[in-house]
Amino acid sequence: MKKYYHFYTDDVIWAFRDVTRQKPKSLFDNPYFGMLKKAYDEYGLKSQLNVFYNTDYFYGLDDFSLADMTDSYKEEFKAASIWLKFAFHAKQEFPDYPHVNASYEDTDKLFKMVKNEIIRFAGEGSMAYSVMPHWRPMSYNACRALADNGVKIITASVGKRTEYTGDPSVLPYGHAARLLQNRQPETMLFTRDTRNTAISRSICSYNHVEDMEFLKLAKTMDYITDEKTGLKFKEACNGICINRFTLSELKEVLSERLEDEFVGLANHEQYFYKDYYAYDPEYEQKVYLLAKMMHDAGFECIFFEDVVK
Repeated sequence: MKKYYHFYTDDVIWAFRDVTRQKPKSLFDNPYFGMLKKAYDEYGLKSQLNVFYNTDYFYGLDDFSLADMTDSYKEEFKAASIWLKFAFHAKQEFPDYPHVNASYEDTDKLFKMVKNEIIRFAGEGSMAYSVMPHWRPMSYNACRALADNGVKIITASVGKRTEYTGDPSVLPYGHAARLLQNRQPETMLFTRDTRNTAISRSICSYNHVEDMEFLKLAKTMDYITDEKTGLKFKEACNGICINRFTLSELKEVLSERLEDEFVGLANHEQYFYKDYYAYDPEYEQKVYLLAKMMHDAGFECIFFEDVVK
């Protein structure tokens, strides 16, 4: 049996900022991009970076957007596009659930904003047409907009879907406001299987599958085809987000999945940076560990959109 895995990193914007401002001689002299290249060179790791359009005020007024990104490294990006691609994620980090009730028009505009900048500084071949939406849920109209822009496959949330009772206390962090603002008929609640018990109750929208459907395809290359939009729905990381585990825990978790046909692995950019409040000093080691373990176990690394037959 052939075995496949894919790896993506969410919330990417700071690496672009650093490259633009620090002007390294090579793109891969930048510590973040250099780390990814080393993992590719040594273990064949392909990386999809899911990008924000701009930085968020949560971290201060030091604004940076994809429109500010230098195109000085375009040829290096183009040459690396066989193992490094970029995809739409969200406008910025906050608010949570940015796409849950999004309109077609807003999603279409924002997708094009992100795509046009990626092509400008990295070339058409560096654009990925699989989407892991920020916080995952996307409205029906947002999904239609993605499909009309050429997106092939989108991450689905998974769990038992339930109605919202009207009690805002059932959701953490004031998330009930996100559910209610411009609420669409498909926006509901679901029980989330997560190590973070604070958000065990979450919002879901159109790109959601029930547990029994997911269990049939979770560890395979299979997916669900949505008849209305043509999008393929699949849970993209099988619960393995590497910044949620210590290095030793990650080794154990990966060891349990080495006989599966398909494994999805996720990460977040922020934890790489020492000035981030939740800085992870094991960040690089985890990337190299997963790449080595999957390589040594005979997995082929693919991009998420390559799942689509």
